[in-house]
Amino acid sequence: MTKIPHPLVAVVPVAVLIGFLAVVIALFGSDSLNGGSQIALLMGMAVCVSVSMAFYRVSWKTFERQLKATLGEVSITLLILLCVGMLAGSWMISGIVPTLIYYGVQLMSPQFFLVSACVICALVSVLSGSSWTTIATIGVALLGIGHALGISEAWTAGAIISGAYFGDKMSPLSDTTILASSATGTDIFVHIRYMMLTTMPTFIITLTIFFVAGLGYGAEAEVQVAEYTEGLANKFNISLWTLLVPVLTGVLIARRVPSLIVLFASSVMAGIVALVLQPHVLCEVAGGQMGAAETPLMSAQTLTRGLAVTYYGATAVDTGSAPLNELIATRGMAGMLNTIWLILCAVCFGASMVASRMIESITGVILRFVRSRFSLVSSTVGTGIFLNITTGDQFISIVLNADIFKDVYRKEGYENRLLSRTTEDAATVTSVLIPWNTCGMTQSTVLGVPTLTYLPYCFFNLLSPLTSIAVAAIGWKIYKTSRQ
Repeated sequence: MTKIPHPLVAVVPVAVLIGFLAVVIALFGSDSLNGGSQIALLMGMAVCVSVSMAFYRVSWKTFERQLKATLGEVSITLLILLCVGMLAGSWMISGIVPTLIYYGVQLMSPQFFLVSACVICALVSVLSGSSWTTIATIGVALLGIGHALGISEAWTAGAIISGAYFGDKMSPLSDTTILASSATGTDIFVHIRYMMLTTMPTFIITLTIFFVAGLGYGAEAEVQVAEYTEGLANKFNISLWTLLVPVLTGVLIARRVPSLIVLFASSVMAGIVALVLQPHVLCEVAGGQMGAAETPLMSAQTLTRGLAVTYYGATAVDTGSAPLNELIATRGMAGMLNTIWLILCAVCFGASMVASRMIESITGVILRFVRSRFSLVSSTVGTGIFLNITTGDQFISIVLNADIFKDVYRKEGYENRLLSRTTEDAATVTSVLIPWNTCGMTQSTVLGVPTLTYLPYCFFNLLSPLTSIAVAAIGWKIYKTSRQ
């Protein structure tokens, strides 16, 4: 059997990875996920393989076997990501998301603005699966509304980010949710249900804080939402019938239908709704307009093209409002390719660390300090935050955290879902609180609010790691069995 490297040797590839990531982030900033981070991961893999083959006589065949096994494990995940792209596009163009936004923005009032902003961002983020898209679109609009009402931009940004990252955690469309579940070998819906035990109490506390804070604002100001409601009503057939798709999707999830089937079936249902209720939007997506001169065959071809583009490509619909156009733009399956690329490179790095037994060496050191369930979860949370600080990216933090602790949890007899939940409670939500992390850099730039300014008001993000540790200390719903 291959000799286990010394821990100081085992951390060398990690140190190289962190060094390359620092350079990549300095050069590319928030665009580092478009290729720079992937190169850093491959460089870390190259160092791991080189050191192992040169000094520990690990054969290349050993790495090949581990790569094949690990890539095989994530193949379903990659298919899920493609279906997520289909779902995101079809739910938008079919009018499902526009209908929810249309009614959601009308619920706001000055006293309840902070709570409304948090809930709306949570809803949009759950439906879109993206905190970045939510913040860059509806978040920017809400920040402007808050400014007009005289509400502190720090409070408004905190509400927006708290809601957006709640959705980022709880949505089956979220790439971080998919990544955390797949990296730990947990079914995505099992992962989401288990996260509710820590996420829902945290979100309730967060909403309570925003509710109390909002009571101090007067009722004389009016929230201007006409631009959004008029734009959506003019472009889409706003109808509660569109919400049948989310309801039926929820039924499938409740019946524990495999996630890949649920996502694909929901995309097909949304496509049917788009054909029935939004044919004019599909024609615009296809690059044309439905006119009287078109024959039934030509119309069918146009609609089919529009639906296909909705599933696989970028869509742009003109509502007459630039912010709203950005909000309802989608990228389909093609929009998932950067995430898939990152996962493949991260998996290669993780597989090389496993094959060389360097992960085993690092976890051996960590295991010496694990004396209880509380210390294990606390160590996972602390490592997730540390990786966010050092690697500058939440995706890499999630993968590395899962790789480091997977065997530790298995040896201690804990379920995979505990690791997946703890990883999300730490790595996913704290990334936006770090100024040099890609999330922190992006959101501070988009909102025009410095990271350290909004940080104290991101209550959901600040409380999530603490709630995870508190639940572990209590031992609520934590078992040393395979019950899921």
